[in-house]
Amino acid sequence: MSRTRTALLAAMALVAGASGTAFAVVPGDAGAAAVPCTVDYQVQNQWDTGFTASVKVTNNSAAKSSWSLKWSYAGNQKVTSGWNAKVTQSGANVTAANESYNGTLSTGSSATFGLQGTYSGSNAVPASFTLDGVTCNVDSGGPTDPPDPTDPPAPGDRVDNPYSGAKVYVNPEWSAKAAAEPGGSRIANQPTGVWLDRTAAINGVNGGMGLRDHLDEALRQKGSGELVVQLVIYNLPGRDCAALASNGELGPTEIDKYKTQYIDPIKAILADSKYASLRIVTTVEIDSLPNLVTNVSPRPTATPNCDVMKANGNYVKGVGYALNKLGDVPNVYNYVDAGHHGWLGWDDNFGASAETFKQAATAEGATVADVHGFIANTANYSALKEDHFSVDQTVAGKSVRESKWVSWNRYVDELSYAQALRGKLVSLGFDSKIGMLIDTSRNGWGGANRPTGPGATTSVDTYVDGGRYDRRFNTGNWCNQKGAGLGERPQASPEAGIDAYVWMKPPGESDGSSKAIDNDEGKGFDRMCDPTYTGNPRNDNNMSGALADAPVSGHWFSAQFQELMKNAYPPLS
Repeated sequence: MSRTRTALLAAMALVAGASGTAFAVVPGDAGAAAVPCTVDYQVQNQWDTGFTASVKVTNNSAAKSSWSLKWSYAGNQKVTSGWNAKVTQSGANVTAANESYNGTLSTGSSATFGLQGTYSGSNAVPASFTLDGVTCNVDSGGPTDPPDPTDPPAPGDRVDNPYSGAKVYVNPEWSAKAAAEPGGSRIANQPTGVWLDRTAAINGVNGGMGLRDHLDEALRQKGSGELVVQLVIYNLPGRDCAALASNGELGPTEIDKYKTQYIDPIKAILADSKYASLRIVTTVEIDSLPNLVTNVSPRPTATPNCDVMKANGNYVKGVGYALNKLGDVPNVYNYVDAGHHGWLGWDDNFGASAETFKQAATAEGATVADVHGFIANTANYSALKEDHFSVDQTVAGKSVRESKWVSWNRYVDELSYAQALRGKLVSLGFDSKIGMLIDTSRNGWGGANRPTGPGATTSVDTYVDGGRYDRRFNTGNWCNQKGAGLGERPQASPEAGIDAYVWMKPPGESDGSSKAIDNDEGKGFDRMCDPTYTGNPRNDNNMSGALADAPVSGHWFSAQFQELMKNAYPPLS
């Protein structure tokens, strides 16, 4: 973008913010032909506490069959309603997505929608807009344009937050399954993780898409903008030592196979220059490292398998090797799995787990520079935010931490846990710019049973139980939970220190079978997936809360998908 045009747009934004009227590309500007999209944001009516606005978006790029416009408010504006678009807001970030009748935007065509909102103080017009991840009202440069340090990074440039200004890959295989479900078309275009849960998945299982197939499709979806591809690296030797539903193909000692037959081939594909323009996010080995803290002797929750993996060091070696090799690829962003608050939030788990993460991040040639961030709540159900109680409250003479639900945990939800863990990790030597991801694919807990306020103050338990969104019997329950719902939709930079909310676990894929089912995937039967199971020390001997008739982990579970849609929060329209 030329400096002259930068100054012009900045001046327009300033004038628009002062008058509360409009922000748009100047008609007749010589650079307008290179602008991929334009947005005309007009404040039509404004009163002491509210306003209405009309927004016109024009597409100057390739034709679109659907679109999503995003912006951020500089003040405290809150959208209360919208028309001719689905308008949602999280914090300062607003997303307007097309309705079914105005999704088509051919080259040069426009769509107009409206909104109503509240504000106090100033009502400044947003300074910038993105259409499907591409910045609008800004030219794409030309042969006479000098470089500008404020321009967005060129495709392939490394960035602090890979999700910022980018679309995220929609897995067509998952999307087709979702769309085939009644009502599933409402979420079928959401981005989800691609799970590489065995060596065969690299080339594709049973005629399905392999890693190259997904990356080729990602290039097609990318177009001229930026795009994130989310991969789950999940095949450690002795995988899931504390559970049985997702045991893997490699035995506890097969670390060499993990390196040479699994990680090395993945690295070779990701390093292909053909894919250099993609932002590739890897979620590295979920449910592994925390087991070395919580499920080993002399803990009452110890299992023999976890003791073996602690002793042989192959979890640490495997994660370190993956971080080292994948971290060598310039456009790969490694995020290490960090459990969830209901697993690691206690004092004797929190710091020890962070230390274990540091150990793995400096093993097998890896360094902390190979870690771009961490991910919390992967494939789990812990609520994002609990609004009706906090650990610093006292009810009926007792701390909320003393309640049976909180059970002396330091954290009651994933956002507070993720932000605190980030601070701890930075204190141990990880880069101060590391970001957190939170998997919100199944932690909405909406529906008719969602509390609207705190519980009764009769006791600390009635207070917490009456107000908590998370309706599980215990935070240790992890398998196909009854009553769970889709959570916050995937979005970039929703909160301080959080790179994105993601749907890393594809909704509708089973956590494990309700009974033993023969399979050739190395996956066993875990009683925590049995709805009749009365529990163990890891869930304080509560009922499992699992749905009945579930298939083997990773297989499509229609009943769970319907449950998640029914209990979605925010609700589905």
